[in-house]
Amino acid sequence: MKTRSLLIASTAVAALCTLSQSALAETTLEKIKASGAIVVGHRESSVPFSYLDADQKPIGYMMDICAEIVDAVKGELKLPSLQVKYQPVTSQNRIPLMQNGTIDLECGSTTNSVARQQQVAFSVTPFITSVRMAVRKDSGVKDLGDLDGKPVATTTGTTSDGLIKKNERGKSIDVRNLYGKDHADSFLMVASGRAAAFVMDDILLAGLIASSKNPADFAIVGPSLRDEPYGVMLRKDDPSFKALVDKAVTAIMASGEVEKLYNKWFMSPIPPRNVNLNFPMSAALKEAIAHPTDKGVE
Repeated sequence: MKTRSLLIASTAVAALCTLSQSALAETTLEKIKASGAIVVGHRESSVPFSYLDADQKPIGYMMDICAEIVDAVKGELKLPSLQVKYQPVTSQNRIPLMQNGTIDLECGSTTNSVARQQQVAFSVTPFITSVRMAVRKDSGVKDLGDLDGKPVATTTGTTSDGLIKKNERGKSIDVRNLYGKDHADSFLMVASGRAAAFVMDDILLAGLIASSKNPADFAIVGPSLRDEPYGVMLRKDDPSFKALVDKAVTAIMASGEVEKLYNKWFMSPIPPRNVNLNFPMSAALKEAIAHPTDKGVE
């Protein structure tokens, strides 16, 4: 009897594993159609790409782009009433949640890198950033050399983690890394004096500074450690869904809609405090819009 019970239990576990593998083997469009819902992963403090407004609703530049993608999915599946579910993600869990099927799109501030392409896929590039550092103006930190022997904040799970030491101009710098759970946490380390600098994408730093209580207390300094392309993150090896996503993103680039979205989020007052980032479009981004690409950074 005991042996039989164990056999039944083992069979049940195997069946569940088979079902789980089968679910993940579905294409994203098949999964969405079967469930009647699309799950959009979003960040909570990646201003102005994906963050929460005063009503705790996810908004931002990438959220607007993903709204266009969702409309394309509705049209493709002929499901105008398709339910849209929102799932908060962090730098640390965004890739696992994509791989295990929890989310269908990740709309945040995720760098498209060659290393990450081994795990997930990315849309064509709708934004390009430069990695720099935010400091308190009274810290005395102006350049990479000023960080030697000091604590430096980075966000867990980001490409900025360890980038200073990999940068040619920073090889002789010895820093002590502090890890924030998200960008807001990392910035707080600088604001409170626990860290001398926060190394991150310049536009995210600009958003955090503009949204802080005393923006005049902070500055973005130092050289660019690297230019990085952002993309909408997707599951790997799903060419039909990637083709649909790329078509939707390329369409808003070709129509000029992406420039309107850019002006809305980077050159105009934005919620919740109506701050203006005053962050003009870079030459690199203009090139990426004119000639769409999903090339990842090394």
